[in-house]
Amino acid sequence: MNILILGSGGREHALAWAALQNPKCDKLIVAPGNAGIAMIAECARLDINDGGAVAEFAGENAIDMVIIGPEAPLAAGVADRLRDAGLLVFGPSAAAARLEASKSFTKEICDACNAPTAAYGHFTDAAAAKAYVQTQGAPIVIKADGLAAGKGVIIAETLDEAEAAIDDMFGGAFGGAGAEVVIEEFMTGEEASFFVLCDGTNALPIGTAQDHKRVGEGDTGPNTGGMGAYSPAPVLTDALAEQAMAEIVRPTIAEMARRGTPYQGVLYVGLMISEQGPRLVEYNARFGDPECQVLMLRLGAQALDLIHACAEERLGEMQVNWADDHAVTVVMAANGYPGDYAKGDVIEGLTDLPEDSFTMMFHAGTAESKGQITAAGGRVLNATARGATLQEARDRAYALLDRVNWPGGFCRNDIGWRAL
Repeated sequence: MNILILGSGGREHALAWAALQNPKCDKLIVAPGNAGIAMIAECARLDINDGGAVAEFAGENAIDMVIIGPEAPLAAGVADRLRDAGLLVFGPSAAAARLEASKSFTKEICDACNAPTAAYGHFTDAAAAKAYVQTQGAPIVIKADGLAAGKGVIIAETLDEAEAAIDDMFGGAFGGAGAEVVIEEFMTGEEASFFVLCDGTNALPIGTAQDHKRVGEGDTGPNTGGMGAYSPAPVLTDALAEQAMAEIVRPTIAEMARRGTPYQGVLYVGLMISEQGPRLVEYNARFGDPECQVLMLRLGAQALDLIHACAEERLGEMQVNWADDHAVTVVMAANGYPGDYAKGDVIEGLTDLPEDSFTMMFHAGTAESKGQITAAGGRVLNATARGATLQEARDRAYALLDRVNWPGGFCRNDIGWRAL
């Protein structure tokens, strides 16, 4: 089978690595890819948000299945264009991807199917939003309604912080994503990520993880795209996972199908776990990053079989075979991230790292220049490892990172601290 993966980050490197573990993969192209992906697969320059261009490229290269990594092409309808061209696609339609592209739409779906989530208000102007905040008090959560690369969420500890966040969003801090704002009740508990494959009818849980959104140790500082993750998530027990499926995921899938927009792809279910059980924080229409890295290392070759079955609408015949193990990924980011950071630094020590089913350095924001690997983004490397215990996996991941020579980068040294 000839496979095309769309994307350029650590998530796509992990997906490419997993696909190549499976003998079903005959040819793999990643567009646009990065320096690390180029070491294991062919990379192609392609506008991945242009469905027509992707469909044309797929036809010219005899592609059998397209795996869409990031959210932007999904929201742009690339999956729809590819399906119209007769291709197998892993990724939801634009209509179904609204579960991520519009937070107010997700709230509407939750209301329709009685899925437990935070109380909220939806606003199109700052004055009304500020009035709502004054009646609700703080802490409170301010969210840009649209896609904001995982950064459009502000947890306001005071009313002044809430009003400042509202001004920032309506003032264009998150571009068009902040043209509308959702304000939510601040939920208490422990967050976990739950990943479910959906083929429009069937839903199959494929794993749990917890990530570290804050830039600083002890989960302090501003939100980021994610500074590390581990899998499985101890807080999300089998009983709680089944409760989430029964009360949140299956009702959502049924409601989407009822509306004529069946969901097909991976559904990232962000949950808040408290004494009252799981409540929905958010949906994403793609694998989380860096959660995908730990999931792919644990799933290995079977990941492609599951993705293929999802695209062919035959998830009902599949099951997930989990090893009794743990995985950890630690993000190395450019100094200054998530604020301003430099690009172009040479990163040394990457060419002789171990690469096997237990240890992988997944590249996120890297590029190749004059035979050297350079930093080309905010989150740059993902040191990922498996172990019999979480501590063993964590130790291996940090040992891998210690072999990298990049003075311009930093990482958190406490990934997995909640579970440990």
